[in-house]
Amino acid sequence: MNGLADAVRSFALTQWVSCKSRESFERWQAHALRCFLDRDLPRAPFYGKAPCHLGDLPVTDKATVMGNFERFNIHGITAAEAWKAQAGDGRIGGLTVGASTGTSGNRGLFVISEAEKYRWLGTILAKAVPDLLWRRQRVAVILPQNTGLYESARKWRRIDLGFFDLTRGPESWRSSLEDFAPTVIIAPPKMLRYFAAEAFRLKPQRIFSAAETLDPIDRPVIEAFFGRQLDQIYMATEGLFAVTCRQGGLHLAEDSVFFEFEPAGDGLVMPLVTAFRRQTQIMARYRMNDLLRLSQTPCRCGSPLRTVDEIVGRMDDAFRLASPHGQILVTPDILRNAVLKADRRIDDFRLVQTAADAIELSLAPGLADEAAVAAHAAVRTLLAARQAKATISLVRKDLPLEIGRKLRRVECRLGMKP
Repeated sequence: MNGLADAVRSFALTQWVSCKSRESFERWQAHALRCFLDRDLPRAPFYGKAPCHLGDLPVTDKATVMGNFERFNIHGITAAEAWKAQAGDGRIGGLTVGASTGTSGNRGLFVISEAEKYRWLGTILAKAVPDLLWRRQRVAVILPQNTGLYESARKWRRIDLGFFDLTRGPESWRSSLEDFAPTVIIAPPKMLRYFAAEAFRLKPQRIFSAAETLDPIDRPVIEAFFGRQLDQIYMATEGLFAVTCRQGGLHLAEDSVFFEFEPAGDGLVMPLVTAFRRQTQIMARYRMNDLLRLSQTPCRCGSPLRTVDEIVGRMDDAFRLASPHGQILVTPDILRNAVLKADRRIDDFRLVQTAADAIELSLAPGLADEAAVAAHAAVRTLLAARQAKATISLVRKDLPLEIGRKLRRVECRLGMKP
């Protein structure tokens, strides 16, 4: 019962904070962050003492945390112990252990307590289904792996939760999903688009894209099929970072995470996150790998939480190319837009940097030749304008649904096996 009480309190807190003015919210957030720095952060051996200011702490990343895992959690659990638990029932005593799928790079681990698990549940429910208290919901979660985070939702009587394992393929659970008749669907955009292509019998009230970057070419297809606004849940192994409101604004989860931003060029930023409501595995000034485009205006819903115009992709997938002026960086959104704007008939593609001076553009065999040629020329023109030295090869091949890895239409594979 204590767990559900934590969830209810978190649900109420999340909704209460959303009604504040920005000025009032920032005062509340500053107090919560200070409490975290004084009370929770020093319990992790990596830190040991409270800093005078957040900026006094070092910037960390996944490599730092995974290389010193036992020093970032207050119980001294090693990475080896966590991996062993994750391969089993995902438990170490009263703690839940989870991991990223590893389909987009090195795998990451997290350890959370029961109280944190239920606080997470209350937070995400308040943001994604705020009308839960008076309307029972059937929530379908379609992701590569289940964790105790989702299982905790089964104890909330207002929710029927259905988990559908993406790695098993939609043909194995299509009828079960349709019979479940979800009111809310949470799935990667490639799967939502697959539902549209295969005409699944689904009529949800809300649909959320999660776990992968939402490309602009997918949104209209998905929204036309479901007849609903497509929303987003921006979440990673490191935590919940943003959820779309009813007015369509993708709001940062500033009520549980303090964000700092590092400029990445072309108006994009990379976030440094400090999760001030986490008490088991401490995360402070942790550099995310994501590229965001922040909104310049507040959302019309009135929430004090800042919004994101676009989650562009991962910094790792920016192309690194030689030029007469040294190495240049071309971000995924610029590359993606060059392909899509070349011809409106292009609705899928893969653009991969395979070597320091080699790029491969893959397009479906059924696409008209003139559209393929236009896309190839558009990428060449883009890179020529930046004086980048690279050969771009055009490949015609099927682009099937991939269930074993995340969909990344623009991908840098330097130093990686394809």
